[in-house]
Amino acid sequence: MKVEDVLTAATDSISVRRVYAEPIERDGITVITAAAVSGGGGGGGGTDENGQGGSGTGFGLGAKPVGAYVIRGGTVSWQPALDVNRLIAVLGFVVVAGLAFGARLAKRG
Repeated sequence: MKVEDVLTAATDSISVRRVYAEPIERDGITVITAAAVSGGGGGGGGTDENGQGGSGTGFGLGAKPVGAYVIRGGTVSWQPALDVNRLIAVLGFVVVAGLAFGARLAKRG
């Protein structure tokens, strides 16, 4: 794959359609979901001491939901998405820190 092909694919992949979904309307309420989209790419090439050459390119794309705009009665509100993995990681850190702090207090007493 050529570098130009990777750049074209990247441009097509990272667009507003990836961030905001099509609006969903039900019972007078419109919901537009949103996601955080990120990507990265790279490429390179070269030759060895025998003059043999090679090149390569790559691109990666990731997305995660961040929330939704809710339109109800002419009023727009933002409803953030709950990132359960992040919540579990933070709670785990708090528990470990609490246990470590408790152990230090127990040694002093």
